[in-house]
Amino acid sequence: MPSKRSNTDPWRIAVGDACIRCGRCVRVCPSQIFARVEPEGRIIVRDPEGCIVCGHCVAACPAGAVDHEAFPPERVHAADRQALPSPEQLEQLLAVRRSNRALSRRPVPQEWLDRIIAAADRAPTASNARELGYTLVTDPVRLRQVAEYTLGVFGRLERLLTNPLVRFWLRPLLPGVYRYVPVFARLRRDYAEGRDRILRGATALLFIHAPQENRFASEDANLACQNASLMAEALGVSQIYMGFVLTAVRQDRHRELNRLLGLEGRRIAAILALGMPEFLYPNYIDRQPAEVHRI
Repeated sequence: MPSKRSNTDPWRIAVGDACIRCGRCVRVCPSQIFARVEPEGRIIVRDPEGCIVCGHCVAACPAGAVDHEAFPPERVHAADRQALPSPEQLEQLLAVRRSNRALSRRPVPQEWLDRIIAAADRAPTASNARELGYTLVTDPVRLRQVAEYTLGVFGRLERLLTNPLVRFWLRPLLPGVYRYVPVFARLRRDYAEGRDRILRGATALLFIHAPQENRFASEDANLACQNASLMAEALGVSQIYMGFVLTAVRQDRHRELNRLLGLEGRRIAAILALGMPEFLYPNYIDRQPAEVHRI
């Protein structure tokens, strides 16, 4: 749900006597709710109805002087910077992270799935709208339905693209699309022979979605997906970005998958498959350095 309130019902925000007038809240508030009365003077709150409930003011205050209704004391915690991973440790995590498709039949523990979703939900969203929703699918029947839905959409797309009239006009214009036609056929053939190349044997699917009218659904969802992926890697859980399923969703004007998952009126913007790996990669590989233009 959105964090904003209506202009007639603003959040209660105050600056208490503990304020040391450092001005951090003034500098970090994206809505410019805080202001100084005069240079180096006391801090006041103005236009609280513009608050987007990002929490920057509370997080930045070194004296605990910001009293914000949305962030009572039990929700505010001192940051332990010494407990954070070092740059070298983070580089190692990023280096070893791969889309490990060798998955076992073991389900991901529920408490790990909860931590992965909680990590996703800590990602920033545009204007702190926080309109993302999370749907976790672990039922084997539902998982099979998602795979078969994807193959069904690809089958319809394959028939359209291979229609002689359509092919004559579109192939010169969309050569990148036509390279996937044999891929669609292979995916269906493999599935019929018992090899699911869509979900790869994942035991959980995390759908990240937003209201249909949300202009930043894809950006917000992919930031959340990145958080989820990093937490999954830290837990030893394999994660695979479901590009095939997401492509099917975008090609499906009838939104069949939305109805299947009870997501009418929502836009599915990112999908992550999760599973316990049969093994962990013992090595990581240096990539070719990125080409960086410095201006």
